[in-house]
Order: sequence, then structure tokens, then C-alpha cells
Amino acid sequence: MTMFINEGLLARVMKLTGLKTKTQTVEFALRETERKARLTKFLGERKIAASEWKESIDPAYDLNRLRVAEKPPRYSGKRGAG
Repeated sequence: MTMFINEGLLARVMKLTGLKTKTQTVEFALRETERKARLTKFLGERKIAASEWKESIDPAYDLNRLRVAEKPPRYSGKRGAG
């Protein structure tokens, strides 16, 4: 697969996330986009006050730290597999 990606943007995201490879970074971006879209859909289907959402989250919860610590999947090295 050939993709043309803004190298500057890719480098900034790699630096911000601490990811080491371009593949890891692109996959992280795809997962994050999917997560945000699912969350937007979920929130749009419910009628919950913003104060309820705010009170439901532990202030010490650091989601970004958990995401960065998450190990990316290992690949078999075979193109087109999966």
C-alpha cells in the first residue's frame, strides 16, 4: 500500500506520543479516530447532562498515559495478511 502522508505532521505525532515507527503512528491515529467517532455517536444517542459525565470520571485517570503505554500489535511480516 502506498500512502502520501504529511511528514511534518507524522513526525510531530510520533514525538508527542513517543511512538517509534511510522506504522505504529498511523495505526494509533486510525484507532484514535475510530474511538472518537464511536464516542461521538454514543454521546449523540444519549441524553446525559455534561455535569453527569464530568462527575463520572476519576480526576486521577490519565487516559493519554494508558494509550501511550499500550503495546501495538505484532505483525507476521506478511503483506496482505489479516
